[in-house]
Amino acid sequence: MADLRIELAGIQSPNPFWLASAPPTNTGYQVQRAFEAGWGGAVWKTLGDPIVNVTSRFAGLTYNRQTVGFNNIELITDRPLEVNLKEMKEVKRNFPNHTLIASLMMEPDKYRWQELVKAVEDIGVDGLELNFGCPHGMAERGMGSAVGQQPELVQMQTAWVKEVARTPVIVKLTPNITDIRYTARAAVQGGADAVSMINTINSLMGVDLDTWNTIPHVDGKGAHGGYCGPAVKPIALNMVAECARDPLVGVPISGIGGISNWRDVVEFMLMGASGIQVCTAAMLYGFRIVEDMAEGLSNYLDEKGIASVMDIVGKSVQRYSDWGNLNLNYKIVARIDEEYCIHCNRCHIACEDTSHQCIDIVPNGAGKEKLVVREEDCVGCNLCSIVCPIEDCITMVEVPTDLPPQTWKERQAAINS
Repeated sequence: MADLRIELAGIQSPNPFWLASAPPTNTGYQVQRAFEAGWGGAVWKTLGDPIVNVTSRFAGLTYNRQTVGFNNIELITDRPLEVNLKEMKEVKRNFPNHTLIASLMMEPDKYRWQELVKAVEDIGVDGLELNFGCPHGMAERGMGSAVGQQPELVQMQTAWVKEVARTPVIVKLTPNITDIRYTARAAVQGGADAVSMINTINSLMGVDLDTWNTIPHVDGKGAHGGYCGPAVKPIALNMVAECARDPLVGVPISGIGGISNWRDVVEFMLMGASGIQVCTAAMLYGFRIVEDMAEGLSNYLDEKGIASVMDIVGKSVQRYSDWGNLNLNYKIVARIDEEYCIHCNRCHIACEDTSHQCIDIVPNGAGKEKLVVREEDCVGCNLCSIVCPIEDCITMVEVPTDLPPQTWKERQAAINS
């Protein structure tokens, strides 16, 4: 079996599966249950000055009866620091080989930050995660994403922590920013040993059409919350990839955002994450989902002949580039396998109405009709294969051309020469 152990900024973990700082890591009871189920690490629900939470707190976005997006307006821990520290110490004593990370948030006060760091490290955590990403509630108090949206504040407060920290420091970044690379660079300039991303995205899940209340609402009033779940995965994966290929970041990444199965884990690690964190999937399906994730990842690595999961970290980063570096002369076309086609005509409708009108309905010689792609007009947009309900019915096939590879940059240079 492949070795699933990872190292992230010097932090050792028995596998890459960590629970993110969130409701599933609110208590020692929960974290110990998670470790018993097979999770390699957990980032404790954010510690700081305890708050008072509201009800209700969560909302879900469903599609075909599956929750694809999740919104929450829950804040950091509502339990006293000494209670959290007592439970964290007990968890680490019972599971010394598992990774325990303390998530921290504090008002912009150097002394208070450093006192919190010392108190947490004294109970034996493996690392710290600075929560500069929470987009709701705490941001209104000058913390969370209010810090994470300003690179100079990220750098300054990270430096405060690094002055006294004895364990690795991970900075958790907000996606509610134009370019996450700038705050990642600021974290590194402040001394961060790693970065984690993404935290949740500003969102309003919906409005009840009968009562006109927001979803969720608290006594008739609503507020924006943090959006997570499978729907945010493409956003998170892009931000991980952008930071992984940025030489001014250059530190390990803990990938977060919509990770629900072992395939997601592989994708994040290929795009540069040394490990991953999960929240929503655990909330929807329970801690035992890690069993399928671990088995699937292990089988994948074995089938590929890869000895260690760390060997896949960043292997796809060099394939991720700017649009201007893509080959303009590369061509693929759609091909429809008549054997699988159920003649729902969704591909024809999508192509005719919203793409390039290159799928024809023609007689098949037996008094019926079939769908045929005019390959000379097909631009390889993939839309037909996306809308087709039958697996392997429509495939996108590479078509050789006589033209050499040429990027937009190269074409512009040729035009200007």
